[in-house]
Amino acid sequence: MAEIKDPENTILIELKGGTVTVQLLPDVAPQHVDRMKELARSGQYDNVAFHRVIEGFMAQTGDVQHGDMEDGFNLRMAGTGGSDLPNVPAEFSKIPHARGSIGAARSQNPDSANSQFFINFKDNDFLNGQYTVYGQVIEGMEHVDAITRGEPPAEPDRMISVKVAADV
Repeated sequence: MAEIKDPENTILIELKGGTVTVQLLPDVAPQHVDRMKELARSGQYDNVAFHRVIEGFMAQTGDVQHGDMEDGFNLRMAGTGGSDLPNVPAEFSKIPHARGSIGAARSQNPDSANSQFFINFKDNDFLNGQYTVYGQVIEGMEHVDAITRGEPPAEPDRMISVKVAADV
């Protein structure tokens, strides 16, 4: 098990195959880190689907508005929503979009990140400086690699629970 050095800035995402441990980067993107912790602590990420999973690229999730719905209409809408909280402004940095990095999903507007995020399956340097990086998988990447592919997948995998390690 990975040593958790900063439980307040570590996220535990429970997937069907096991736990994914994410070290957040509060010194790099404090507003994105705060948003992820707020949504995790309120339970809004629990049972949310991975609605866009592209082989060799990334797995996207975090649509707390549509992503926990079981019916087809709302799953088709997954990826279009966010939380009831205001959008988070871009916090671009020199941190690369490396394998296992957590990036903030957004629309064309750089300041439109809200609740959605993606986990990079590989180094995706073409995203550098265009999407905020605010975390890194430090353990359990094999569980991310096993997420069902699709846009959206017919039977999407879900984040069973998302917790701040300090609260566990």
